[in-house]
Amino acid sequence: MATQAALSSFIWSVADLLRGDYKQSDYGKVILPFTVLRRLDCVLEPTKDAVLAELAAKQKLGVNPGPFLQRKTGLPFFNQSPLDLKKLLGDPSNVEQNLLTYIQGFSSEVRDIFERFEFQTQVERLSKAGLLYQVTEKFCQIDLHPSRVSNADMGTVFEELIRKFAELSNETAGEHFTPREVIRLMVNLLFVEDSDALSKPGVVRTLYDPTAGTGGMLSVAGEYLAELNPRASLNVYGQELNPESYAICKADMLIKGQKVENIVFGNTLSDDGHHGEHFDYMLSNPPFGVEWKKVEKEVRREHETQGFAGRFGPGLPRISDGSMLFLLHLISKMRPLKEGGSRFGIVLNGSPLFTGGAGSGESEIRRYVLENDLLEAIVGLPTDMFYNTGIATYVWILSNKKPAERRGKVQLIDASGMWQKMRKSLGSKRKELSDAHIERITRLFGSFQEARDEDGTPISRIFDNEDFGYHSITVERPLRDEAGNIVLGTRGRQKGKPQPDSKLRDTENVPYKEDVAEYFEREVLPHAPDAWIDPDKTRVGYEIPFNRHFYVFKPPRPLAEIDDDLKATTDRILEMIKGLSA
Repeated sequence: MATQAALSSFIWSVADLLRGDYKQSDYGKVILPFTVLRRLDCVLEPTKDAVLAELAAKQKLGVNPGPFLQRKTGLPFFNQSPLDLKKLLGDPSNVEQNLLTYIQGFSSEVRDIFERFEFQTQVERLSKAGLLYQVTEKFCQIDLHPSRVSNADMGTVFEELIRKFAELSNETAGEHFTPREVIRLMVNLLFVEDSDALSKPGVVRTLYDPTAGTGGMLSVAGEYLAELNPRASLNVYGQELNPESYAICKADMLIKGQKVENIVFGNTLSDDGHHGEHFDYMLSNPPFGVEWKKVEKEVRREHETQGFAGRFGPGLPRISDGSMLFLLHLISKMRPLKEGGSRFGIVLNGSPLFTGGAGSGESEIRRYVLENDLLEAIVGLPTDMFYNTGIATYVWILSNKKPAERRGKVQLIDASGMWQKMRKSLGSKRKELSDAHIERITRLFGSFQEARDEDGTPISRIFDNEDFGYHSITVERPLRDEAGNIVLGTRGRQKGKPQPDSKLRDTENVPYKEDVAEYFEREVLPHAPDAWIDPDKTRVGYEIPFNRHFYVFKPPRPLAEIDDDLKATTDRILEMIKGLSA
């Protein structure tokens, strides 16, 4: 078996041919489609003769050969051209025309992949630079037959190449894919409660990723389910906005025998490619902190005209971060409970936990999630886990089919201390989860119990949904005239009532489980006996102050000890000054 590193470095060596004629940032435009082409070329090689014989037979009968050719390949695609990459090399003077003819010989789904890569443009450019024959020859030397390179390894090669090209062109590599071990953890958390159902023979499940990238999440989930139950079948669906990532995802799914029409191109938020469909499982790593201004018109229209019949009924987050829109999108895709229900995992940064006060879009979305009892758990990951950002990230697990013991509850797991240092950093990624870490987090989730680590620090905590809610109350104080007398209203409903002084106005957040009147009497009136609550301004809010729930107070050192340290330091400085002046 060729190793991934050897494969990647071989494919990377093609860059040496391109140097000078291509900018570094454009290498990927050649190497990625050629890698896909060589893989498809190798995958189809064993059935090539049978396909050509079948084509001739069906053409004689005047029958559409497509379905018959597909049956011969045993794959959801075929190529009806007599050419392949090795044959192309036998006619060096016509390599450009023959290569394009060969591409045209593929079935429509494959042709679409090369159109997204804008492959014809690159072929013409290579031909003009006198490089097309050499590049084609180079790729013919690499053996990408499935017997030599597994689908999983092929996926990893694609990912490594994309990351390298993204770095060269200063793109954010994290836009394209999620670290494999993070996906493995998410898939574990999705499947752990359903392992009995998933181990039955002939089980068929659907999985959807609205931000599919190069298809890493879909691939890893498929591999995991195959390990769990070789007779289970996972039908995958996705949508992706970046043309290159979409092309790679589609190529990957094609090779794995998935229905590639389930992978849709376009912007999930403004143009839902799977409208009205529901899924058993879903995974997503949407872009963090990316504004949604480009799709604002369509999203607002859906929110205002469709309300809860659309995807964005609960509310809209601030324009600077669209990640919570993906959360709402996934909720809308959950299979109804009477049809078996749904569970999904989404990676978010810290802001969806607490950004936005009571009544804001973010708070209303959290309120909808918690009041509908959809949130099973949130896992806090270590920093420096992703290729394009070092910030803290959180995996949210949502379900509309919670087991009885989880109903009305939310589990928070602090896995921020569970990591090992990578041998070599990749972009911002310096840390990784080991298999043991993944197993430990999965066990903490699966056991659904509070837990502490070896030092006694909490790592798993369980809360009621209401623990995250609060009433935001507006506390008013009376307006007084220059003589210090309370100003009273003179007309309407306000007649004879004290008027509020806007300069003294304050808000208080009262925990949801507390009685507002009792809280007010205890916390406010002793300090401001003339204060009152304006009931018209009371709002319900929800926030999840994750870190606060795992904060452990460490008492400061005794003062005497600090004094001794200061004295020792002062004495040392005085000695040094003496030495200088001597």
